[in-house]
Amino acid sequence: MKALVYDGSFRFQPDHPDPKPGPGECLVRVHVAGICATDLQIARGYMGFRGVLGHEFVGTVAAGPPTLLGKRIVAEINCVCRACDMCLGGLANHCRKRTVLGIHGRDGCFAEFVAVPERNLHLVPDGVADEEAVFVEPLAAAYQVLAQHPVEGRMNVAVLGSGRLGLLVAQVLAATGCKLIVVGRNAEKLQFCEKKGIQGLHVDEFSPRRDRDLVVECTGDPSGLELALQMVRPRGTVILKSTCAEAGWVNLAPIVIHEVRVLGSRCGPFVPAIDALARKSIDLRSMISRTFPLEKSLEAFEFVKQPNCLKALLQCGKAK
Repeated sequence: MKALVYDGSFRFQPDHPDPKPGPGECLVRVHVAGICATDLQIARGYMGFRGVLGHEFVGTVAAGPPTLLGKRIVAEINCVCRACDMCLGGLANHCRKRTVLGIHGRDGCFAEFVAVPERNLHLVPDGVADEEAVFVEPLAAAYQVLAQHPVEGRMNVAVLGSGRLGLLVAQVLAATGCKLIVVGRNAEKLQFCEKKGIQGLHVDEFSPRRDRDLVVECTGDPSGLELALQMVRPRGTVILKSTCAEAGWVNLAPIVIHEVRVLGSRCGPFVPAIDALARKSIDLRSMISRTFPLEKSLEAFEFVKQPNCLKALLQCGKAK
C-alpha cells in the first residue's frame, strides 16, 4: 500500500506492507486524513515515533465484523489494554500499555489502510461528509475543554493561538455564550474568528491584564504558557493544549503566587463532536486550505508550514 513514513525524515513509500489487524481489530480503508501540529512535532522529536504517521481520519471498514463491513467510521486514537489500573479506573486514555495511532507504538492513517481496534470505531452519520468527519478527532479534543472545566456565560475566557486547534476550541467555547476573545499572530486566521462573531486580537495589540477566568493555550509554542500566565486571573485556570518537543524556560512563579490551576488537555469525547457535525453547528469546510493526494504528502507537509494554512488534508483513497 501507499504510505507516508517517518524514520528520522519523511518518506513516501509506494509499496509499504499492508497492516495486519490483530485480535479484535478491523482493517480500515482510509478516505481522507488530516495533518495536525502533532505530526509536525514528531519531526522535532516528540514521542520518538517511527512508522506510518497520522491519527485524524475517516474511512470504511474493509475487514472486520459483518455488522461493520462497508460502514463509514472515525476512530479514537488511544488503543488500550482494558485491564490495567488506569483502564479499570475509568482513565483508559491513560492506559499503562496504550499505543497511539501514528504517535506512539502503532502505525497511523497516512496510508491506504490502517488497523484499528473495533472498540475504537464510531459510525459517521450519512449527512456528514468525509471532509467534515476527518475533523472529529481534533474537534473532540476541543470538547475536552468543556469536559475538564465548566464554562458559563458570565465567564471571561480567552483562546491563545489562532491555528487549527485554536479555531476549533474557539467555536466550541463560543456556543456557551461566554465572553470570549481569541489572541493570535495571523491576521487572516483572526478574520475567521470575526466572521463567526468571535473577537480576535493580534498579540502585538493585546495587553494582558490577568483578568481571564480561563485561558486555553493552543499556540503550539513553548512561549504560549508564559503569555497565558499573564492573562489568567488569580485562582483562574490555564488549559494547555500544545505538545512541544522542546519546551523553553518558563517562569513558574506566577502559578504559585496567583494560585493558578494548570491543566493538561489531550484527547476528548467523540460523541459530542459527531453530534455537532450532524447539527452543522461547527464550521469546518472553510477551515480546509487545500487537499493533496497521498502521493504528494511530502508537498503537503511543506504547505502546512505556511502561516496562512489552516488545515491540509490528504486524500488517501475512496470507498470500494
